[in-house]
This record gives sequence, structure tokens and C-alpha cells, in this order.
Amino acid sequence: MSDKKYFIYTRKSTDTEDRQVRSLADQLSELRELAKKEQLEVVDVFVEKQTAKAPGRPVLAEMLGRIEAGEASGILAWHPDRLARNSVDGGKIIYLVDTGVITDLKFPTFWFESTPQGKFMLSIAFGQSKYYVDNLSENVKRGIRNKLKNGIWPQKAPIGYLNNRKTKMIGIDPDKAPLIKKSFEAYATGNYTLSGLRKTMSDLGLAGNNGQKLSISNYQYLLKNHLYYGMICFHQEFFEGKHEPIITKKLYDTCQEVMNRKSKPQYEGGLKPYVYRGLFKCAECGCYLTTETQKGHNYLRCTKRKGPCSQKYVREEAMTLMIQEELKKVSLPDDVVDWLIAEVEKEKTDDGKVSGIQIQKVNDEAVAIDFKLDKLMTAYLENALTLPEYQSAKNKLITEKQILK
Repeated sequence: MSDKKYFIYTRKSTDTEDRQVRSLADQLSELRELAKKEQLEVVDVFVEKQTAKAPGRPVLAEMLGRIEAGEASGILAWHPDRLARNSVDGGKIIYLVDTGVITDLKFPTFWFESTPQGKFMLSIAFGQSKYYVDNLSENVKRGIRNKLKNGIWPQKAPIGYLNNRKTKMIGIDPDKAPLIKKSFEAYATGNYTLSGLRKTMSDLGLAGNNGQKLSISNYQYLLKNHLYYGMICFHQEFFEGKHEPIITKKLYDTCQEVMNRKSKPQYEGGLKPYVYRGLFKCAECGCYLTTETQKGHNYLRCTKRKGPCSQKYVREEAMTLMIQEELKKVSLPDDVVDWLIAEVEKEKTDDGKVSGIQIQKVNDEAVAIDFKLDKLMTAYLENALTLPEYQSAKNKLITEKQILK
């Protein structure tokens, strides 16, 4: 058996570049077979579950520290890219080999000897590992940019949508999308705070993808998410999404207005929104009539805020009958009704023609915006605009086009 002592080091992360790498158990099994075959003394086994893109892996640091303390002088690893995928870790290992602290490195898939040629090949292997990571990062970024240009959401679908593995797009979640729409509609009324909206929607069954209730900050993010009305906002830049929107741009804007003025609920404590609340004034004193419930019946009464008033209570049913009697006095004769219906039908036909003209006008405006976007891109590529200037102008045009849609 060799008089050298070795540490076994295995690593596997959940990052993309490690998906095709053998599992930790497979690596460990192969390394134990290598140690047995070459009669190497293994002092300890180190298992790392962290990416090697950046320095700072705690298990690797512990192993190298113990090597510097003299507990072992060699490392068994499945491949050099298990040890390092960044220049800092790779440089340190090569330095420890240069200074004799590490006297041997063994890999089932890579040849190494502590010679100038061996260290040169090791540095090339570390360099290739770093290049692979850097190139993979650029490819991922390029893929994300292409998806955005094509109107495809590049990340995990937010609540209300589902990722479609076949089309690589997001589709409507039939269970949660209606609740998302209801959240916007409820908040747009101005009758809810974020905490009140959270309680109401949680009671209706709206929850996160993990089944847990959404937090108040989740609702704030949800109500500000442009994705729900068909736009993609990625790193402060807008893109037209090809996914089906859950709400309209108008509803989204209404919610933003409500959020900006921090509206409070109109009916604190769950007060009943009576039919005639705030509709009538007292003929005697001019104060508004209010409604309250007594013994199961709704009554209208004068608030009497301006002073004494002799008017008494009126039941809501009696008020309804009086309104109906007054409406009968102004009902139209049948011939007038027929004439009005005919006029309405005529206006519908005329409106259809006008609508066609308006639709064509809107389409022309959308085409004009596309032309402006092309010119804007050309100006940016020719360095006539900075990136912030380009993004600001593009976001404005994309928003205008979404409103036209």
C-alpha cells in the first residue's frame, strides 16, 4: 500500500452544467474502486453539494486546510472540474501542488503527474472548466433574450399561469387565474387594504404554488405584475407577451391608482352597503338620508346633522314603492318606445361603421409604433442612444401599443 494519504472529494450541484454529471454515490463508488485498485490509503471522504462557479465552497476549504495541516497529501476526485470551475480555486490547488503540499492528484477520467507537463495539463483542464461555465452562462443569457424578443416568459410561471413544457410558454391556470382576476377586481374597488384583500382571497382558496397562503408582500407584487395584462417587464425593459392575459390594462391601471393613493375600505367592520345609501336628501332640512336595520327591516331616516327635523323613519320597501309610482308617471307610450328602439337599432348600424373606421385607425397607429420601435433599435445599435435611453423610449412605445390593443 502507498505511504501517501488521500482524501476523496466528490461534488455535485443542481446547476445546469452538473445535470449530466454522475451522482455523488456513483462518483464515490468509482473513487473507492480506484483507491482499492491502486492500494491507496483513504483518510476521509468529503461530499460537496454546491456550485463551483465561484470560490468559497466550505467543504473544499476544509479539505485543503486539513491537507495544509499535514493530514493527507493527495486527493482523489472524479474529474478536475469537480475540484475547480473558477480561477481562484484552480490557482490555489496548482499552487499547493507547486509547493509540494499536494503531492498527488488522481482521477479515473484524467491523467495527472506532478511534473511540469502534468501541471500544465491540469491548468488546461481547470481553464476548460471555467470556459465551459462562462460559455454556458452566455448561452443561457442569449436564450433568455431570444425568448423575451419572441414574447415568451423565460422563468417559472407566476401564480395564475402554468409552464407548458411542449410549447415552452405559459398558459392560463384554470383554477387560480379566476382568483387572480378577482383579486384585481376587488382591489380596484378601493374597498380593500392589502391585508383585507389577503384575508378575502385566502378564504376563497387562493394560495401559492407550495399550497401556503400568500403574504401581503406577495399580493403587492402580484398587483404590480405587468405579466397579467399581457406585458413582460424584465430588468426594467418591456416586451410584448404572447401569453393570454388574465386582466385588462385598464383594470391594472385602476389598481395602480388605488395603490398609489393607499385607499382604505369604505365599509369598515363589514357594514352593509344599503341600496339607497347616499342617494336622497331630506326635503325639510336638506341633510342626506341614511339607512339602518331594525328588527330585520331596513329604514331610511334623516341624519338631522343641521338641526331639528320633524321627518320620521321610512321603510326601504315603502321607499321602493314610492319610487316605482313616480317612475310610472314618466313611462313612455308604446309608439314612442317602438320609435326609440328603431332609432337605437339605426344607431347600432351607424356605430358599427364608425367602429370599423376606428379599428382601422388603431391598427394603423400600432403599425406606426412598430416602425418607431425598429428605428429605435437601429439608433441603439448605431450607438446613437445609451441603453437607459433606449429602454425608456422602448417602454413608452410598448405601453402605447398595449393600450391600443
